[in-house]
Amino acid sequence: MSELTEITLTMNDGQAARLADWQGKAVLLVNVASACGLTPQYQGLEALYRARKAQGLVVLGVPANDFLGQEPGTDAEIRDFCTTRYDVTFPLAAKTVVSGADKHPLYAALIGALPAAEGEGPWRARLQGHGLAVNPAPELQWNFEKFLIGRDGTPLARFAPDVAADDPRLVAAIDRALAG
Repeated sequence: MSELTEITLTMNDGQAARLADWQGKAVLLVNVASACGLTPQYQGLEALYRARKAQGLVVLGVPANDFLGQEPGTDAEIRDFCTTRYDVTFPLAAKTVVSGADKHPLYAALIGALPAAEGEGPWRARLQGHGLAVNPAPELQWNFEKFLIGRDGTPLARFAPDVAADDPRLVAAIDRALAG
């Protein structure tokens, strides 16, 4: 187990959790938001979770209000939105700061371990085309950036926000993590 797995994260129900709580499982950590153009990714993430849960995959949603206030709700409202709109059954953290100087220590550690996101591409250009300031690398670009953490707690891969749950690059990385 790594130091990363010992960092505490508050869950949506107020309980404390650590990645070590999912020891032996591969974890796909995703900063999520309810009012983002990428919010429909919840559907694909839930499908991925249901398809690979028995093999040892955990999708962990981390709601964040860091990008244009696109996650304005309370933890209870976020849970209600996710379950009623997208039938989400994967675990959700409490709303968490994931970028900037006050980012959660888990995100600071993950960004330090994986400073570049695979699949960086059209989403950044699209945001900039709308006149939106986008965080420079290595910071998170936007909502729905994904970190894959191996069964032993090792950060394995990072994917840009526009890499969907069914993207072959993400699926192949998950397959390798589950096989290892």
